[in-house]
Amino acid sequence: MNTLSSTKGILFDLDGVLYVSSSAIDGAIEAIKKIRTSEMPCRFVTNTSTLSLASLHKKIQQLGFSIPENEIISAPQAALLYLRQLQDPVCRFLLADDVKKDFAEFRQSNTEAEYIVIGDIGNAWSYDLLNEVFTCLMHGAKLIAIHKNRFWQTEHGLQMDIGGFVDGLEYASGTKAMIIGKPSKDFFQIALDHMGLQANQAAMIGDDIDADIGGAQQAGLQGILVKTGKYRKSYADLSAITPDLIIDSVAELPKVLNI
Repeated sequence: MNTLSSTKGILFDLDGVLYVSSSAIDGAIEAIKKIRTSEMPCRFVTNTSTLSLASLHKKIQQLGFSIPENEIISAPQAALLYLRQLQDPVCRFLLADDVKKDFAEFRQSNTEAEYIVIGDIGNAWSYDLLNEVFTCLMHGAKLIAIHKNRFWQTEHGLQMDIGGFVDGLEYASGTKAMIIGKPSKDFFQIALDHMGLQANQAAMIGDDIDADIGGAQQAGLQGILVKTGKYRKSYADLSAITPDLIIDSVAELPKVLNI
C-alpha cells in the first residue's frame, strides 16, 4: 500500500541503504537516478564519521551514484557547524584522520579540551584513551557524539558501533552527550530546511529502525525501513517503533512513489 502520496521530498541514509561497504545495493543506482530525474528534492543524510565530506562524495561517485556534494548532509558536518557557533572552543577530536581534516580550524588539546567530539575511530579505542576522556569530562569538558549507534553492517557482518563507548563515558562521568547526528531532531531539521520542506512533507528511508525510522518519526517525518544493511527481522520485530512502510530495498522506492 502506498502511504507516500503526499510526500514531496526524501531523505536517504547511505550505508546500508544505497551501499554496504564498497558494494552498491542491487538496483540502488537506478532507483536514485529515477527519483532525482523526477525532480523530487532529495538529501542524503548519514551518521558516517569515517570519511570527510569530500572523501564521502568521491566514494559515492565511484560506486556509480550521481549525487551532488551539496545534497549530502553528514553528522560530522553538522558538528562542524555547531562548533563554529561557539567562541573559539578548545577541542579534542576522536575522529578518523580523514574527518579531522574538516576540523583543522579549531584549537586542540588532549588534556585541556572544553569540547570532546567522538566519532568512529575503529581499533584506536583503549582503556587509557577512555580514561583520558573521562578525566577531561570530570574537569568540566562537554561531550559531543557524532552519533550513538549501537551497531553497523560491514562486509564482515554486524559490528559494535560507538554508542557503547559514549554510553560508558556518560555513565562514568555523570554527564550527558550532545548527539549531533540521527536520531537528533535538529539534524533532521537541518535537512528539511535545506530542502525547504516541512516535516510532514518528507520521508526518511533507512536500515536503522532506531536512528533512521524512530528519529524521523520523532521529528515528524514518515519512516521507510529497508530490509538491507543492518536490518534484522528479529531486532525490528522487538522494537516499539513501527515504520510507516517496510520495503525490501531502495530499488522499490520509485514504484512506491509512483515515479
